[in-house]
Amino acid sequence: MGSASVGGGEPARPAGGGGAAGEGLGRSRGGLTCKIHVAAEGRCRPLALLITPGQRADCTHFEPVMDKIHVPRTGPGRPRRTPDSVSADKGVQQPRIRAYLRKRGIRQVIPQKKDHKAARLRRGSRGRRPPGFDKARYKDRNT
Repeated sequence: MGSASVGGGEPARPAGGGGAAGEGLGRSRGGLTCKIHVAAEGRCRPLALLITPGQRADCTHFEPVMDKIHVPRTGPGRPRRTPDSVSADKGVQQPRIRAYLRKRGIRQVIPQKKDHKAARLRRGSRGRRPPGFDKARYKDRNT
């Protein structure tokens, strides 16, 4: 069973239900839902916006949101594509996201999950160094 139309009267729908492809609607227990992923600067002004179906995981849309960022310059010139730092909650703390930020040279202000810290400590010298963390910047993430 796929997304073929039934009897020619009803249009095709993507697998798993929800709205048409590209609508940003998804199914959950409460009905049709969507998520708004926003990257904002320190004064809560949005830099990038992405709307996705509600049942999709937040971490899978981190990179597309980051790729949409254009940080305006104070003087002449093209906008920067990378912010100074990224502050996020523990839910965004994934190795793939940390590697993406390291590759682009963006400072990370993401706390380490307790289970990740325990696993790192359990591995001893093979567990690598803990990621840097600035508590003062983290407190300002929900401005």
